[in-house]
Amino acid sequence: MNTKKIAYFLIISMLIGAGRFAYASQEDNRYLVKTTAGFWKKSFGVRHNFDNGFTADLSDFQLKLAKIFNVEVEPVKKLSILPAEAEQSVSKGKPAMPRQTPSETIPWGVKTIYNDPILIQPSGGVGVKVAVLDTGVLKSHPDLKNRIIGCKDFTSAKVPLIDGKCEDKNGHGTHVAGIIAADGGDDGLGIYGIAPEAEVLAYKVCGNNGSCWADDIAVALRNAADNGVQIVNLSLGSDTPSQLITDAILYAVSKNVLVVAAAGNDGPYVGSIDYPGASVDVIGVGAIDINMNITDWSSRGINSLTVPYITEEGDIEFAAPGVNIESTWKDSGYAIMSGTSMATPHVAGLAAKLWQADALSNAASATRDILHKHSIDLLPLLDDDASGWGLPRM
Repeated sequence: MNTKKIAYFLIISMLIGAGRFAYASQEDNRYLVKTTAGFWKKSFGVRHNFDNGFTADLSDFQLKLAKIFNVEVEPVKKLSILPAEAEQSVSKGKPAMPRQTPSETIPWGVKTIYNDPILIQPSGGVGVKVAVLDTGVLKSHPDLKNRIIGCKDFTSAKVPLIDGKCEDKNGHGTHVAGIIAADGGDDGLGIYGIAPEAEVLAYKVCGNNGSCWADDIAVALRNAADNGVQIVNLSLGSDTPSQLITDAILYAVSKNVLVVAAAGNDGPYVGSIDYPGASVDVIGVGAIDINMNITDWSSRGINSLTVPYITEEGDIEFAAPGVNIESTWKDSGYAIMSGTSMATPHVAGLAAKLWQADALSNAASATRDILHKHSIDLLPLLDDDASGWGLPRM
């Protein structure tokens, strides 16, 4: 056996051995390996495939080996569900004490979106699929069990996708899903969301601690688009963009998908908006309180006071109810939370209710235009960096 073959088999043995010892032992070891060569895929193990390479959890030894052989790698970004202090409305670090019955069946945010303070029952969303990319959803919740039509887990350390599983041990995803589509339960005594006839696909892309890998989010976005989802809710973000997510959003938009994302809770500073909410291809949403005031902690965009309004990269597009929002919770009960994470599903739910299925060209674009037309300006006036077009409502 010649020296080249000996070296080859030695490397394979070392890679496999190192991979076994390092498997799932590190939390911040995910990388995009920029090669499509089968040798490196077999050696490192593939989590997700992309056009320019694949992602994998690499040990320090594997990283050094990639460097030796000039294989380009880059860290995969982590995002968060944005549970900033501002988002936890009552007790520090926790949502308001969960309860088994809602304080009211139609929360103030739903009434605000419907522009009806005495709203008896919301409706709408028939035939519209909304994907909630979050910490999972309690699919057995009485107010959601008839709304959940799909459930997938992209966070497992062992396999990249588990179909039929979306357990939510955090609560954030269940809360978000309820704002969009809770239907009051079989007895009508539960809580209602904006579009209680919409169908929800629960995609768990964030761990129980609220941390989310960009490659898992990107693959979930593409999966949603390929499965006929019309709207994607992203109540998560990061200070800087991820190219993997950006590419996935462009793919989803090309499939006629409307993507709605949280602006973040880093305000009141200009340009504090998070990604992907800052993307021009995404509806970025800030938060208002019950008096229609923008919260101090709601992130700001870099909007210019343009007339007519123009949505550009880095802009806030809308603001919606995001303070003391009651919704479904992980224990089959209800909890109150605050944050742009809660404002975002109000807009996603309204988009489901107003979905322009009969649009001649692009239903997602037509629905975005309808949301603009249904918006009322908020202080400060015009296309400001806190609320953009304003509050979209009926």
